[in-house]
Amino acid sequence: MADPASYRPQTGEIPTNPGVYRFRDAQGRVIYVGKAKNLRSRLNSYFANPAGLLPKTHAMVHAASSVEWTVVGSELESLQLEFTWIKEFTPRFNVVFRDDKTYPYLALTMAEKFPRVQVMRGDRRKGTRYFGPYTAGAIRETMDTLLRVFPVRSCSAGVFRRAEASGRPCLLGYIDKCSAPCVGRISPEDHRALADDFAAFMGGEAKRFISRLEKEMAAAVAELDYERAARIRDDISALRKVFERNAVVLAEDTDADIFALHEDDLEAAVQVFHVRGGRVRGQRGWVVEKVEDSTTPDLVEHLLQQVYGEDDGKHGRLPREVLVPVMPSNSTDLAVWLGGLRGARVDIRVPQRGDKAALLGTVRDNAEHALKLHKTRRAGDITVRSQALQELQEALDLPVALLRIECFDISHVQGTNVVASMVVVEDGLPKKSDYRKFSVTGAAAVDDTAAMHDVLTRRFRHYLEDQQDRQAARDAPAGSFEAAAVPGRGDGTGAVLDTTMPAPRAKFAYPPNLVVVDGGKPQVNAAARALADLGIVDVYVVGLAKRLEEVWLPDSDFPVILPRSSQGLYLLQRIRDEAHRFAITFHRQKRGKAMTLSVLDGVPGLGAAKRKALLEHFGSAKSVKAASVEDLIQVRGVGPALAESIVSHLAADQEAAAPAVNMTTGEIIES
Repeated sequence: MADPASYRPQTGEIPTNPGVYRFRDAQGRVIYVGKAKNLRSRLNSYFANPAGLLPKTHAMVHAASSVEWTVVGSELESLQLEFTWIKEFTPRFNVVFRDDKTYPYLALTMAEKFPRVQVMRGDRRKGTRYFGPYTAGAIRETMDTLLRVFPVRSCSAGVFRRAEASGRPCLLGYIDKCSAPCVGRISPEDHRALADDFAAFMGGEAKRFISRLEKEMAAAVAELDYERAARIRDDISALRKVFERNAVVLAEDTDADIFALHEDDLEAAVQVFHVRGGRVRGQRGWVVEKVEDSTTPDLVEHLLQQVYGEDDGKHGRLPREVLVPVMPSNSTDLAVWLGGLRGARVDIRVPQRGDKAALLGTVRDNAEHALKLHKTRRAGDITVRSQALQELQEALDLPVALLRIECFDISHVQGTNVVASMVVVEDGLPKKSDYRKFSVTGAAAVDDTAAMHDVLTRRFRHYLEDQQDRQAARDAPAGSFEAAAVPGRGDGTGAVLDTTMPAPRAKFAYPPNLVVVDGGKPQVNAAARALADLGIVDVYVVGLAKRLEEVWLPDSDFPVILPRSSQGLYLLQRIRDEAHRFAITFHRQKRGKAMTLSVLDGVPGLGAAKRKALLEHFGSAKSVKAASVEDLIQVRGVGPALAESIVSHLAADQEAAAPAVNMTTGEIIES
């Protein structure tokens, strides 16, 4: 890795104008492209104290060996040049939105003499109109249905030439799903008009064609031409089938693309709904690894650049409205740039209420599900799991394979109801049967480090006790233990007496190779101290600090920085998030139970069983407080004396909780 100081430019050499800069590695490859309002200020930030840089920035500046810049006249020009360079060099430290699948489009080649309708994927071609994207099954069905009403040519150039030479059309020509321009059944002008109608229908003018056909059917019926009327009826049915496939979600004059994203510290999933004529015409999705330090507005800006910039505005993909979850960075210049691509104004905005905001919520739900599905598939891949464990072992320089990993997290609210969780991963997969919960009380509940020390001590004390029992069993003479019945063997009764070893403890069978704690240096040192106090030296400890995703080792002044695309870092993050979820679930349960039972604490003669019976009978503590003596004695185990005691206790608590009031002024007296 290069030292950033070796290629840092002099501050006076860097202009203060807007511009675009490129970092290159030792081989001259561009690894990062960025833009800035003030080049000097932005570039100097990359060469600050390395300890203060975020992990992704730290990795980028140490991978680079030179930096260069280009001054431009305005921020709009910097936006355009940045996109051009990202498209040209595909730098590995820039966010690149890669489509999670290839979506087919219904395309109409209007540049040809006889326009052809076909399904297209990949790069767009000049002179071709595109509709979609669609799913693979839907697009074939749509195309097959529409060719009945608009029999536009759909054959390849080779098939067209062979039919033209032989004077016989292909099968579609015989079944009336092609107007057969190859053999002169229709003139080039009429065929182009047919293609224009096809494009108009797909562009949102379906009602016009359906109304026209309905008038033609009525005229055919009036002329007693029932055969022709039946054909037109079938055409109308086909058009309605296509027209109604997409539900109307917005006003019919609405053309908009609606973007939403769901992200975590490592990845982001993006979904977009394409709304044309008030109907959802298509949907696309991306999953991107966040390899640069980007805020959500930055991600939205890069997303719009890449989605619309690839098209160069030549194929009508840009709608009048672009709805986003948050306003992108530099939104004013971005809107101007997109307007230039479209040739008309483009509004970028965040919907606040109404149908558009509701649809944005639906798109956001799709993005959330897409990220969950991506992570599930990634976690379930045995090759990826193996790679993650190997990367983690190498990055931490551990001498043993990470067959079992345990992660611990502390959860509380201002030091109350302190709990901890332990989650277990074996061979990269969670083992939920070994998850454990801990309640932390007394001096250990003072702070997170004391709680972490206490929990690790308790967990590994169980392990040591189990080891001692096993060792004692091995050292003791045979037959010295009490007989225990072992089912399934021996004397015909289904059990046999085993006198060789006591039953092992079921809670903590064996230790992990690695302990992960949620936190930074203090939590890691507390966990390492707990293991050292117990004399355990073969279990390794690391901490994952959430803010910067740094991996801390015991007694280390600097963290280990794993690449943002590292499978090992992803595994650590997934384990940490699971431990946090498990801990906070237990904390909420404990806090809710404490709040429910607290109103009945301290009632003389009211134990846990009777408190439970009261809550089951009345349904809530609030109902218990409102109950009279007559109501209370209906509960099993509650007599008149206890009922009087409960009512008196709750009344005293309510009186003590009520604020004191000045009877003259009516003001509440501060205590």
